[in-house]
Amino acid sequence: MKIFDIKSNTYGILGLFFLTVFTLFSCAEDAPLTPNILFISADDLNIDIGCYGSDLVQTPNIDRLAKMGVRFNKAYAQQALCGPSRASVMSGLRPNTTGFVNLRDDLRKLTPDVVTLGQFFKNKGYYSGRVGKIFHHGNPGDIGTDGHDDPLTWDEKFNPAGIDKIHEDSIIRFPGGITGKKGRLGISMAYWDPVSEDNEHTDGMVADRAVEMIQRNKDKPFFIAAGFFNPHCPYVAPKKYFDLYPIEDITMPDLEEAKRDLEDVPAMAIQRDTLGWPFYYDVTVDEARKCKQAYYASISFVDAQVGKLLDALEENDLLENTIVVFWSDHGYFLGEKGLWYKRKNFERSVRVPLILAGYGVNEHNKVVDAPVELLDLYPTLVDVTGNKVPAELDGKSLVPFLKESDYKWDKPAISQVYHGPNAQGYTIRTKRWRYIEWNAGAAGSELYDHENDPDEIVNLANNPDYLSTVKKLSAELKPFTKYN
Repeated sequence: MKIFDIKSNTYGILGLFFLTVFTLFSCAEDAPLTPNILFISADDLNIDIGCYGSDLVQTPNIDRLAKMGVRFNKAYAQQALCGPSRASVMSGLRPNTTGFVNLRDDLRKLTPDVVTLGQFFKNKGYYSGRVGKIFHHGNPGDIGTDGHDDPLTWDEKFNPAGIDKIHEDSIIRFPGGITGKKGRLGISMAYWDPVSEDNEHTDGMVADRAVEMIQRNKDKPFFIAAGFFNPHCPYVAPKKYFDLYPIEDITMPDLEEAKRDLEDVPAMAIQRDTLGWPFYYDVTVDEARKCKQAYYASISFVDAQVGKLLDALEENDLLENTIVVFWSDHGYFLGEKGLWYKRKNFERSVRVPLILAGYGVNEHNKVVDAPVELLDLYPTLVDVTGNKVPAELDGKSLVPFLKESDYKWDKPAISQVYHGPNAQGYTIRTKRWRYIEWNAGAAGSELYDHENDPDEIVNLANNPDYLSTVKKLSAELKPFTKYN
């Protein structure tokens, strides 16, 4: 009996051991993955990108990402201004919900208890790290500093500064091609094309640091945000990217035709542009053409950095377990209608690139034409990682678009412009229409039919044939407006 008991006990111990090992392996196989998030942003980037239809601008890596996942063809910023747009993305709340409508606003002071996107994942045990511009940084003034960052969002942050910041006095600025001065480059027509390496520039350093962050944190769930400063002015990139765009290939619109485009537009819609028209600056057409070339060079420079990040995921076997997001804070005018810059409610100003790929994205090389909003990113990332979406968020999860080939969506996109408490404009974008009201219509309205007028040339708001459309869209827009 003693021998039998010993054997029985031995077999029992061994059986328990193998059962435990089997259970652990079974649980490991059945346990859901904790996917990583690579959150890539560009600054002032419009949709002049290869995968969005540009025949000129060379963006092979962003195009590569689009083929891997879902490209949203009609994605819109909530405000065509860096600070408010970025605060909206990171809070998942509209500018009017937080009160963040100016560059000088502070998200944490306005909404002390807000849980930002990075903070949400940090609270879930993720490594949350930032390099470059995610919350607002003045460009180039705040490069190398925390800018208007939110410290509660991150475990770790990095603020590199390259030759574009260190050698500001080398930047050529119009009018007059003046160099040797610092300051006032954040709103400027200015460029520099040094013979240099990518990693001598701030954005090259951003990419290199993001790669290091990926490699260092590859064995735990991470939320890594890589924020590029380009193509925001001043338009600075290595000369090799300028060489991609011979100046003779850069076209500019006819200014007389552009002026006619604005004849039926309310004055408030372009009140920041009128005195400086054309181009919002005192520059010649040839100088504007040079800046457009520089803007395109900056896009290709950013694209090369995106390629580094995708390569890092691939080399570390992280592509399948990482959600990759590429977005820009708003669009940008490059001479269309004789306008430059942002801060407008036109399509060109509020439409942005938005691409999702990797974990949770079942559709590849898919294009979504339904209007979506940047504030939809927060609930999307929470949802796709298997977490409960906070009820207070203003956006809606885009996950069904990532999993279903024909998902129905009826939510419009809402954007706004805030020039001051008595000078505000709101716009609603449906699949067909863009409708805009200035001061609740007291300062004018705009209606554009995107099926027949994608460049928003003819304002139909005062055409009696479209009165019912105006009334309908005005009623849909009203819940989103707030006047002081």
